[in-house]
Amino acid sequence: MTSKGFGASSKLLNAKIILNGGQNVTFVRADGYFTFHNVPAGTHLIEVAALGYFFSPVRVDISARFPGKIQAALTENRKALHELILEPLREEQYYEIREPFSIMSFLKSPMGLMMGFMLLVIFVMPKLVENMDPEEIRRAQEEMRTNFLPRSS
Repeated sequence: MTSKGFGASSKLLNAKIILNGGQNVTFVRADGYFTFHNVPAGTHLIEVAALGYFFSPVRVDISARFPGKIQAALTENRKALHELILEPLREEQYYEIREPFSIMSFLKSPMGLMMGFMLLVIFVMPKLVENMDPEEIRRAQEEMRTNFLPRSS
């Protein structure tokens, strides 16, 4: 089984052509063609593995009654192919584009929320203590001394 191969650029010359999930494997030649030898009659699936590109698998029917008669169709849309020219459907993106820095995303993160709370405690608590009654402050200090200091026995 020989095919016209690729209508795409020379980047795809390192593409691997896989027949029936790895039963038979070949590579694209420099002229863009590929060949499978001794393929029995029946229905076969051709897949293309090329780094950076996505190809639709092709179903190939080889006739047992009429030697040499081959029918090919894309599995994705069942469109019959008169010539087996494999072209990539799209380029694959393996990496995601990193989001740009944003102050709001930092403030919404757990670390940003913790820092905001700590700053609030550091700057607001002294203001609250200043507004407390001096007698109330003495009572709170006495309570802390009696409850939190270790007792010697």
